Amino acid sequence: MLQIYHNSRCGKSRQCLVLMQNSNLEFEVIHYLTHPPSFNELSTVIEKLNIKPIALVRQKEKIWIEKYEDQKLDDKQIILAMISNPILIERPIVVKGNKAIIGRDLEKVSKFIA
Repeated sequence: MLQIYHNSRCGKSRQCLVLMQNSNLEFEVIHYLTHPPSFNELSTVIEKLNIKPIALVRQKEKIWIEKYEDQKLDDKQIILAMISNPILIERPIVVKGNKAIIGRDLEKVSKFIA
């Protein structure tokens, strides 16, 4: 089943959600700000994205700049930072089976979920 890690305050995330709703496909909405993923869940998503954890971090967020930017963090610490501060997770993320995509480009999402 498709999943979307969604932030309703984000315009790109809202656009991606509408695209998925219009697809007539079944999917689950994960409101990751109110229900942050576990370490294992986020690690799995990162694996499905085929990226390093730092690539999923919104590095312009104030909390990243103030708390983490000047630290040398390993992958585990970066994932823990995102779990503790889910606003740091790039959005939206669309998961399909064993693959995932950061859904900022709606054309790519359309092809991905097709």
